[in-house]
Amino acid sequence: MWYAIEGHDAPGSLPLRQSVRPAHLARLQALLDAGRLLVAGPCPAIDAPDPGPAGFSGSIVIAEFESLEQAQAWAQGDPYMEVGAYARVDVRPFLKVLP
Repeated sequence: MWYAIEGHDAPGSLPLRQSVRPAHLARLQALLDAGRLLVAGPCPAIDAPDPGPAGFSGSIVIAEFESLEQAQAWAQGDPYMEVGAYARVDVRPFLKVLP
């Protein structure tokens, strides 16, 4: 089943994000390579494609897992969680309708 994973950034987390971004992207690439990633990306803190020092308010990942528990475990193991860039992560089942 698909799961929506929404990470909510902690205040001032941009340097933390930047420090582990390659590891974060590697985990997403592994999901993509396995055919389990629908979409992933950050949410800019301001209305701009490059938020600069304003950073991000969080990220959204929609990926396929065998269970909610597996999706939650994957989310908790994200490098952004491990360094405190995310204040919290919400994981919910997701039903893809379109396209």
